[in-house]
Amino acid sequence: MDSSAIAIAAAKVSDGDDELEEEEGEEIESAPPLQIGEERVLGASGIKKKLLKLGAGYETPEHSDEATVHYVGSLLDGEIFYSTRDKSEPVTITLKVDEGLGDCIMTMKKGEIALFTLPADQGYGAQGCDNVPPNSVIQFEIELFSWITVIDVRRDGGIIKKILEKGSKNGKPGDLDEVLVKYQVELRDGTVVAKSPDEGIEFCVNDGHLCPALPLAVATMRPGEKAKLIVQPQCMGRCHFESFQWLWRRRNSSGNIKAVPPNSVLNIDIVLVSYKPVIDVVGDSKVLKKILRDGEGTSVADDGATVTVSYVAKLEDGTTFEMKGVGEGEPLVFITDEEKVISGLDKAAATMKRGEKAVLTISPEYGFGNVEVQCDLAKVPQCSTLIYEVEMLDFVKEKTPWEMNNEEKIEAANGKKEQGNLLYKNQKYQRAAKKYNKAAECIENGFFEGDEEKKVKALRVSCFLNGAACSLKLKNFQETISLCSEVLGIEFQNVKALYRRAQSYIELGDLISAEMDIKKALEADPENREVKSLHKTLKQSKADSNKRDAKLYSNMFAPSKVSFRCL
Repeated sequence: MDSSAIAIAAAKVSDGDDELEEEEGEEIESAPPLQIGEERVLGASGIKKKLLKLGAGYETPEHSDEATVHYVGSLLDGEIFYSTRDKSEPVTITLKVDEGLGDCIMTMKKGEIALFTLPADQGYGAQGCDNVPPNSVIQFEIELFSWITVIDVRRDGGIIKKILEKGSKNGKPGDLDEVLVKYQVELRDGTVVAKSPDEGIEFCVNDGHLCPALPLAVATMRPGEKAKLIVQPQCMGRCHFESFQWLWRRRNSSGNIKAVPPNSVLNIDIVLVSYKPVIDVVGDSKVLKKILRDGEGTSVADDGATVTVSYVAKLEDGTTFEMKGVGEGEPLVFITDEEKVISGLDKAAATMKRGEKAVLTISPEYGFGNVEVQCDLAKVPQCSTLIYEVEMLDFVKEKTPWEMNNEEKIEAANGKKEQGNLLYKNQKYQRAAKKYNKAAECIENGFFEGDEEKKVKALRVSCFLNGAACSLKLKNFQETISLCSEVLGIEFQNVKALYRRAQSYIELGDLISAEMDIKKALEADPENREVKSLHKTLKQSKADSNKRDAKLYSNMFAPSKVSFRCL
């Protein structure tokens, strides 16, 4: 039988049967594994499977994978119409959903042998084929040797990736990560047009390399994975590719490297050797952490931890301006989130594990800013980007509230409140608000009584009020309302809380709620000058609002000026 007959044998002829639909949220229980000699119907297709030999593992091939098999096709009376076993080598088939032979193979494990019985509509259908009469029930005895996973990277056929060797389970690189890859690029006729150095080449996924297809494919790979890419012309990116070819010719000047003809399809053999994760610490790409060596476990330093680090700090041109813990030098010990070091180092250290080694790239906003600074070994010019090679030697986390007794909780809350007060005086409202919030968290839970209860109540009110003052400065009016409401839940006539909440209501245009709070505040303290001044502001806001409304309504109901012409 010729190759076209094989293709027909692998195809299912669709007779317009309705597809089985699952209701949203429906749970379908998986059947227990087949035992040798057991036969089972596979879903609504009507295909029956009888297991003849167990396979290995638990994985099965999927749609588009290339499976290597032997199979024998026969009629129910045993007459064989096709057999790959007549040949010395098994055949490779590209699997497709809703094609009889493909549907069968996609249920199999590596090394498995099974006998499948296909209804006529899953085989040759009403037209039949060669030695298969119309409307015949057929059987395939299949042995699955192996398969290659095939992925359509862009889901448009532009970049097809065939996995030749699976990588480790360490995850896939992200856009910011730095990867080390080896590759060789060939035309369809086998002509080599580009090749990485033997040791591989490093690049950031986001920055790209060679052609747009390469970073897109690399982002789907795991360390150690080997793959073959088939890249269509529209995914090559001519400018990137030609510039790299020029560099490669210079490095391999003795070689006879041909140019890539227009509209060429490329075959790229690629290996992802490894990658270094790069973390956007702050979220604005201005403090990047490239992990050179992962640390121990999952615990990181976090804010408030006492950390011990060693580092070498450099400018972008390689000038070293500071070293700590290198050679005989003492490492640096500091408490995170206390402004003991530059902001970028502080924030990055809080994300590091014990034993972790990383390179930090810190933009001026999180470094020394627009000032020139004389450090131990060199002067740092203004607006400099800084490079820190840091190792987290050790850290001790601050106690969490549930680890403290009542006395420790109150002491910790007072300490954080005082830190917040200092930050507020220095107009660092965002960090001050964070301190007040942590102070309140310290005493949020626990059983307090007597003098302790009074202290905790006063401390909570103070923290919430101070946090509200920060939120007002930051124009976070909803947060101000929330914090003031917390205070009023403790002291329902607290004038500061009513005053600050009324301020926020006015800013948000809720003049009715603002008026209610001002009225309550004046009832509690009729002579309070700040509240009286806010009352005047409210009256002016109401007057302005009324004017706007009057103008709006006058425009709505004003008679329209329409001119009529005699016809």
